[in-house]
Amino acid sequence: MGTLRFGIKTAPQHTTYPAMLRVWQEADATPPFEHAWLFDHFSPITGDTPDGPCYEGFTLLAALAAQTSNIRVGLMVAGNTYRHPAVLAHMGATIDVISNGRFDMGIGAGWNEYEHRSMGLELYAPGERIRRLGEACEIIKRLYAQELTDFDGRYYHLQEARCDPKPVQKPYPPFVIGGGGEQLTLRITAQYADVWNFAGGPVETFTHKVQVLHDHCAAVGRDPAAIELSVQMLVNYDNFDETIQKLQEFVDAGATHLILNLRYPYPDGIVARMASELVPRIKPKA
Repeated sequence: MGTLRFGIKTAPQHTTYPAMLRVWQEADATPPFEHAWLFDHFSPITGDTPDGPCYEGFTLLAALAAQTSNIRVGLMVAGNTYRHPAVLAHMGATIDVISNGRFDMGIGAGWNEYEHRSMGLELYAPGERIRRLGEACEIIKRLYAQELTDFDGRYYHLQEARCDPKPVQKPYPPFVIGGGGEQLTLRITAQYADVWNFAGGPVETFTHKVQVLHDHCAAVGRDPAAIELSVQMLVNYDNFDETIQKLQEFVDAGATHLILNLRYPYPDGIVARMASELVPRIKPKA
């Protein structure tokens, strides 16, 4: 029987900073919530157009980390193509220090065509994006574990690179990798991830991807039990039964890292309601 770990997510689009801060601080003070998440986009990704407010993920995460004390914090997930991985490593280490060791390094290959085109960032072909993700994971872990890092990869090159201060968590914060590409992404997940986040879809797809991930684990000599399985579920504020039913299907398929996705406007007392009316009704897999 796996222990269920509940978290919240407030995608920082079409919302306000005070509203997100209120929800995060409520979750921080409300068992059984253990983790909280933002996303990493520069324009809204829901709706017909990318118009509207959208806060930058890492700067917002630093602010929220400084004003919470208990919950783990992270982005679900950072797009590797937006920042050089050595820069990302410094950002993550800083947030881990600010949070006193509560940061999770969420990372993925990147995908949003509009954001890359609008900001003049290159959106590489899928295979290259994922191979870059693998190099990024290796670079970040080395920077966290070593005083000096040299790296001569296919895409990235470091010479006597430093990351100081180091993260509070040793040797490095947990890595959360998002994505479901079966040939490359899940292979990188098997090698580097502590948590794998399912990109979305029916539970049958989740079950298939988990089997592919386990096959990759066998190939790289990794115990699949070392990788927690994560899913996100949009909360229907007016019908908890619907949310519970959908989430229970994934728990029965092996998910234990459960993220309740909240959309603005957040109802007053929604965190307490979920803690008393939703969470207790999700039962661990037998």
